Amino acid sequence: MGLALAGCQKPADNKAPEGTSGATGTNAAAGSPANPQTDDQKTLYALGLSIGRSVGMFNLTPEELEFVKAGITAQVKGEKTAVDIQEYGPKIQTLAMSRQSAKSAGEKEKGKAFLEQAAKEEGAQKTESGMVYKETQAGTGAQPKSSDIVKVHYRGTLTDGKEFDSSFKRGEPATFPLNGVIRCWTEGVQKMKVGGKARLVCPSELAYGDRGAPPDIPGGATLVFEVELLDVTPGMAPPTPVIPQNTPGVPPPGKSATPPTGLGAKMSQPKQETPPPTK
Repeated sequence: MGLALAGCQKPADNKAPEGTSGATGTNAAAGSPANPQTDDQKTLYALGLSIGRSVGMFNLTPEELEFVKAGITAQVKGEKTAVDIQEYGPKIQTLAMSRQSAKSAGEKEKGKAFLEQAAKEEGAQKTESGMVYKETQAGTGAQPKSSDIVKVHYRGTLTDGKEFDSSFKRGEPATFPLNGVIRCWTEGVQKMKVGGKARLVCPSELAYGDRGAPPDIPGGATLVFEVELLDVTPGMAPPTPVIPQNTPGVPPPGKSATPPTGLGAKMSQPKQETPPPTK
């Protein structure tokens, strides 16, 4: 449950610290739980928000939320608990994973239908990876490679239109290496030219996967990005290795190497890079 619930592990003595008014003093009269006024009240409200984020993955119904409230209240007040934490505490993570998996599956089903519809739009193209790319304004400048650094403005939404990020709202474009973002971006932005705009519809496999990016992006979510490519800066080329002369196994200039055999053959094979995980 994270640090937010760490303070619930020991019963409270229900006494306000010296120098504060506590629950029955002037601070309580200055505001209500729905309308905190003092700095302490606002901080405690923030504690509630933090706990809420921690339990968000459980996708609780209003009825289930009451059980969570009852458990918090019993622990904080030092009351007799209805269940043994030693028995049921280890089951919390299992329940979280089960709930998250079910929600992720539902998000994927919604995303699949959304992707199919997006691919039918005029000018849209569905790539082999599964993303849907649609150019909304042609660019005339440089076209980036995956190793380049790009400068973009963008807006990200869920399939229901809920916005989770926007460089436009921040009033400042974003700059990043194109191979350091989610795969949908790495692929889609390479299709653009500076000055162009495009719409990227990204299946979860090319975005944040089953884990999502809580609290704004649920697991399994298909994402929609409106992207404007502003600039491209060539990335740094990998350095050319310098091999000293007379290095064992390296032929002199102008001579061909004898193909190695046995263990030498295995050692000389190019290293197979493992595809990077979803970012």
